[in-house]
Amino acid sequence: MAFDFSLSSEQVAIRDAVKKLAARYGADYWRRRDAEGTFPDDFHKAFAEAGWLGIAMPADYGGAGLGIVEAALLMMTVAESGAGFSGCSAIHMNIFGLHPVVVFGTEAQKRRFLPPLIAGQDRACFAVTEPNTGLNTLKLKTKAERRGDRYVVHGQKLWISTAQVANKILLLARTTPAEDVPEGSSAGLTLFYTDLDRSCIEVREIDKMGRAAVDSNQMFIDGLEIPAEDRIGAEGEGFRCILHGMNPERVLVAAEAVGLGRAALARAAAYAKERVVFGRPIGQNQGIQHPLAERWIELEAAELLVYKAAWTYDRGETGGPGAGAAANAAKYFAAESCFRACETAVMTLGGMGYAKEYDVERYLRESFIARIAPVTPHMILNFIAEKALGLPKSY
Repeated sequence: MAFDFSLSSEQVAIRDAVKKLAARYGADYWRRRDAEGTFPDDFHKAFAEAGWLGIAMPADYGGAGLGIVEAALLMMTVAESGAGFSGCSAIHMNIFGLHPVVVFGTEAQKRRFLPPLIAGQDRACFAVTEPNTGLNTLKLKTKAERRGDRYVVHGQKLWISTAQVANKILLLARTTPAEDVPEGSSAGLTLFYTDLDRSCIEVREIDKMGRAAVDSNQMFIDGLEIPAEDRIGAEGEGFRCILHGMNPERVLVAAEAVGLGRAALARAAAYAKERVVFGRPIGQNQGIQHPLAERWIELEAAELLVYKAAWTYDRGETGGPGAGAAANAAKYFAAESCFRACETAVMTLGGMGYAKEYDVERYLRESFIARIAPVTPHMILNFIAEKALGLPKSY
């Protein structure tokens, strides 16, 4: 068995190019976007024009044809630039979200849907979560009723990012009543990718703790008509389809968490070198050094988990506990490592860590995103216990 932990020349080129582009959007830019709560349109446009939105999309449809490994490297670099989750969340749905279309879409659907997304002409939101089901996806209540060549949808969705600026929606809805589906079965859910028709979808923004630059929303759907040709995969097989977006999403969120943690760590280390108290830089004190060193080690380990999970997905291991365990483990450990790094950064700066001009307070607020979404640490531990350790299902 051979291991090579170095980046390829192509991957180094990706990292350097992304780093250079992201550097155009400095701390002042993200501080302002966070304060104003405005979507970073120019940032999104710049990354679309540079071709980064299609990094993991097939070359036949305008993408780069690379893998989730390269997408993870992209997102980690964006977050580490200081853009954090404000920058990553502006573009990552376009990168991972349509993998179900890549895998299960017809040739006509791929040619219709993928090029506009890659070019940045379309912006998509990912509508799965609901108010009364949370992470129990198999119990979704939003209904899609077949009427001739169309489906009519009624229901609610919650915590839908970018719905204020999106014109497309990847929607998971129930086409078979829950009572007609065997308990624990994933059947009866169907996936659609269609226009976000605001005449029958009301989008209400949620005022939240962090990442104000990228909106999160409640969504009320009343009579949305979806053409049958916008259905992705077979009717009733939507949950299986959506897994091809869920595992990459966990990997990319994990990569972003590593990047954000490193951004916080860099700020803290720089401050510790410059801040002089009692005649010496505070970074000379082991009480400052050791927590920062521990956070560095944790982020290094988290990065390895991220790339293992991305590599597992790219090899085609999309089913079974292996792929899911790898993606969930990476997301769990990276999120916790990111949070600890951001917390340590604030404490290193002391009172100035609480000041917005130093940015680490924003990083700490954003670090909670990776811990909570798209799946909580508690549910990840449940999954690992059952799938990796063979313990009885606890829920």
